[in-house]
Amino acid sequence: MKLNTEILSRVSAQARGLAIDAVHKCSSGHLGLPLGAAEIGAVLYGHAMVHNPDEPRWLNRDRFVLSAGHGSMFLYTWLHLSGYNLPLEEVKNFRQLHSKTPGHPEFHETPGVECTTGPLGQGVGNAVGLAMSGQMAAAHFNTAEHPIFDHHVICLAGDGCMQEGVAMESVAFAGHQGLDNLILIYDANDVTLDAMADKSQSENAGARFKAIGWDVQTLADGHDLAAILKAITKAKKAKTGRPQLIIAKTIIGKGIAEVQGTSKGHGEGGAKFSDPARASLGLPADQHFFVSDDVRAYFADHKKRLVRGYKKWLKTYAAWRATNPDKAALLESRATKPVALDLLAKIPPFALDAKLATRAAGKDVLQPVAAALPLLISGSADLYGSTLNYIAADKDFDRTNRAGRNLRYGIREHGMAAISNGVAYDGIFRASCATFLVFADYSRPAMRIAALSSLPVVYIYTHDSIGVGEDGPTHQPVETVAGLRVIPNLDVIRPADPEETAGAFAAALERLEGPTLLALSRQAVPMLNEIPAQARREGVLKGAYIAIQESAALSHILLATGSELQLAVAAAKRLGAGVRVVSMPSMERFDRQSADYRESILPSSCRKRVAIEAGVTASWARYVGLDGKAIGIDRFGLSAPGGTAMKELGITVDAVVAAAHGL
Repeated sequence: MKLNTEILSRVSAQARGLAIDAVHKCSSGHLGLPLGAAEIGAVLYGHAMVHNPDEPRWLNRDRFVLSAGHGSMFLYTWLHLSGYNLPLEEVKNFRQLHSKTPGHPEFHETPGVECTTGPLGQGVGNAVGLAMSGQMAAAHFNTAEHPIFDHHVICLAGDGCMQEGVAMESVAFAGHQGLDNLILIYDANDVTLDAMADKSQSENAGARFKAIGWDVQTLADGHDLAAILKAITKAKKAKTGRPQLIIAKTIIGKGIAEVQGTSKGHGEGGAKFSDPARASLGLPADQHFFVSDDVRAYFADHKKRLVRGYKKWLKTYAAWRATNPDKAALLESRATKPVALDLLAKIPPFALDAKLATRAAGKDVLQPVAAALPLLISGSADLYGSTLNYIAADKDFDRTNRAGRNLRYGIREHGMAAISNGVAYDGIFRASCATFLVFADYSRPAMRIAALSSLPVVYIYTHDSIGVGEDGPTHQPVETVAGLRVIPNLDVIRPADPEETAGAFAAALERLEGPTLLALSRQAVPMLNEIPAQARREGVLKGAYIAIQESAALSHILLATGSELQLAVAAAKRLGAGVRVVSMPSMERFDRQSADYRESILPSSCRKRVAIEAGVTASWARYVGLDGKAIGIDRFGLSAPGGTAMKELGITVDAVVAAAHGL
């Protein structure tokens, strides 16, 4: 269909009006991008993108990611005009309590929003993950007769996104992998929030992207509708094996003469000039949130065309499903919640005399669960040899093997986590990734968004304590576990031995309501055969359980997690029959149990409690109470063999015994 520049010019003006009115009404928000990129939105949603507003999660839709999420009124405007379930009343309620138009786009909150964005650069990483997921899906499920996956991922980013390290890590990965279904539109308006962009950047973005394996187009006028469509069409048709960058030179805040083209146009500052701006756009003075009848009619007709394309795809999908029942069953299994006990049944028991690091036990556990969950993928930040999370029965994902389940992210922890979020947003594959636990700080912003967005990403992070040893305090995450435990909706599981590691993997993979981090040891730990194997495995599912039951009147409770559980077990033998040992691999899972269960594990009548963990002690206060004692490391570690470091810093059986006697 020929581009209707006449109507889309009016659409662009009215889209600017909606943004101005919404921001003016609530005296909050960001006008720069919605006004500056209006023509880009008109071409995408009014002509070029393949989607169906009535089926926002259609498998073969083009995915649009607004990485510059502060410009959320851009996205809300186009979703509303396109016919998504986002009525005008919601646009009027921009940034108000319980509206579908929150300050920054939020996954699950608004139909048509693919990713939670706002922290700059995250959406670029998410888009790379979505594109990678699309390539994987095509490799796993397409047939020569029925290509059910052939969509594109389109991301709109600004100067702020392009300056963020997470974006640059992600685009380097995309270029190396040749993700040619990815189109990144750079809204290059030469302005950042504080000042003109030349105050903080001077690189040649086009040359940079070409150097890392991207095709680049530059639009001297990012408001030229025909030029925008030509660039998008070329990018969609490109078969170069390279992702596509479109640099669109735009005017920030275009339409508000007093601030356009300046840093003042970034935020809500231009809203006070709404009346003259609306007049210059040809909008009626007495009718705010104005959309003309001809614009409504255009989008209604366009939606019919989109629905026809969707129905045509449905026929292809039905034929594919009929001739490929095994593939169809696998694809449809993506929404099925794994059952932890079923996964545990597939994991062979460990030898009673095994002495393994929990990271090594994780390697053994991963193989049968990966066989049971063929849509599980596993990546590592250049550390497979240490994190041991390689799916041995499969191969690498790369240019020659899009079906590979192992992802080599390189030394890009933040990009890895953001890309994993993109895979999780897509909802076809189950994302897991790995690095050293101390580098969770490099990936933490994306992990936080995963928790906020309830994404079931699994982080297999190893080298979990001062047991790392000789690498010293730079690599000893004494504060990291406690710091992660405070993130809402993130489960942290720190297993004590190989059997608890089996339970940890099963618990993590069963959980679909949010992300889970597995904190695994570098150093070998003994099998805790004093505790039945089934109790160790299934106890992890509840977060905490009685590891050693007292055989006399209860006098003390010793709590521990991870490699320190062995110390609590040894201390209990010296302290006497009235001592209970509680293993608490996951505080978050324990806190979700019923009050009766929690009381059965930690009866309030017993106030003599000692907790031990080779990390900062802050997490344990609510479990040991004012009368109890937490043994830990409220300082940075030191460089020495792991056992020596533990002893030097007081993580010993003697310390537990002394603390118990001192209560």
